Amino acid sequence: MKKIIGLMLILVVLTVSVAGCSQGNSADKNNDKNASSSNSTSDAPKKNADDKIVIAGIYKAGDQVWFIDEGAAAEKKAKEMGADEFIYIDAKMNPDTYLQAIDNVIAQKVDGVITCIPDQQLSQVTVNKLKEAGIPVIAADDALQDENGNKLAPWVGISAYKIGYSVGKWMAEYVVENDLHNDEETGVLFLTANTISSCVPRTEGQYNKFKELIPDFNEEKFFYGDYTGSTEEAFTVSSGIITANPAIKKWMVMVINDEGGIGAVRALEQAGLDKESCVVGLGAYLAVGEYEKEYSAMKAASYFSAADVGSSSAKFLMEYILNGTEMPMEYAVDAVIVTEDNYKEIMDEYK
Repeated sequence: MKKIIGLMLILVVLTVSVAGCSQGNSADKNNDKNASSSNSTSDAPKKNADDKIVIAGIYKAGDQVWFIDEGAAAEKKAKEMGADEFIYIDAKMNPDTYLQAIDNVIAQKVDGVITCIPDQQLSQVTVNKLKEAGIPVIAADDALQDENGNKLAPWVGISAYKIGYSVGKWMAEYVVENDLHNDEETGVLFLTANTISSCVPRTEGQYNKFKELIPDFNEEKFFYGDYTGSTEEAFTVSSGIITANPAIKKWMVMVINDEGGIGAVRALEQAGLDKESCVVGLGAYLAVGEYEKEYSAMKAASYFSAADVGSSSAKFLMEYILNGTEMPMEYAVDAVIVTEDNYKEIMDEYK
C-alpha cells in the first residue's frame, strides 16, 4: 500500500512539473516577443506569416484632407504587405484625446503605431508608453522629439526648409515679374505655426529665399500671423491682419499648409482684395479645387504627396514588424511647385 501511495505521489509531482514547464515556456515566448518589439534596431523577425497584424494610425487632425489621404495610403501599403487591420484614429488636435488613443491601442495590443502628434511635448511619454508595451512606433509629419529637437523615434515627412525655400522663390519671382516689389500697396503675409517644429522651417525657408531675391523689400511690410493648421483659424488670423492694415491692397501670402492658403483666400475675397493678391499654398491637395474655379487668388502651391508620406511610414513599419529591418531615423519626401497650368501633369492622383 505504501508503495502504491508513493508511486501516486511521484506521478502527481511529475504532472505538476510538466505543467509548470509548459507555462514557463509560454511566458518566455511572450517576454521574448516584448523584448524584440521594444528594440527598434533588432534584425530578428517579429511576426510569423500566419500571425494577425494590426497597425494603428493616430493623426493629430484626422478630419483634414492631408491626414485622410495619408492614412488611406498607409492602410493600403500596410495591407499590401500583409497587415490584417489598420485602425485610423483622429486625435482632434487634443492632447488628452491623443493620449487616450495611445492607451487604447496599447490595450488592444496592436503590432505597430504610426503617429502624427498634436503636441510635441508629449513625445517622450508617447515613446515611453509604447516602448514599455513592446510596440514599435514611427512618426509621420511631426517628429517625436526631445526638447532639443533630437528625434526619439523614426520619422517620415517633408524637407520643410527646402519646401519653404521653393515657395519663397516662386513668390519672389512672381512679385518681380509683376513689378510689385516697389509698390507701396504691396505687403507680404506669412501665416506661421511657431509651436510646431515641422512647420517653423517652412516659414524660415520662405522668408530667407524671398529676402535673398528681393533684399530691398521693405521689412515694415512683412506681416506674421500664427495659427495651428485649420482653415477657420487661418481665415480669422488673415482677416484680422488685413483689416488692421488698410494701406495694403495687394497681399502676397505664404502659409504652412493648404488649409492656411484656403483661409487666406477666403479672407481676401471677403475684403475684396483677392483680384490683385496672390496666395501660395503648401501641399496642393486643396489648391486643385481652387484651380478648377474661374478665378482664385491661390495661384500656386508646393506639392508633396500625402500618399508618399503615408505609404513610406507604413512600409518602414511593416518591414520592421515582419523582418526586423531597422527603420530609418529620417526620411523626407520631395516637393515641386504646381499651378493651374501644370498640376494635372505632376500630381498623379489628379490625372
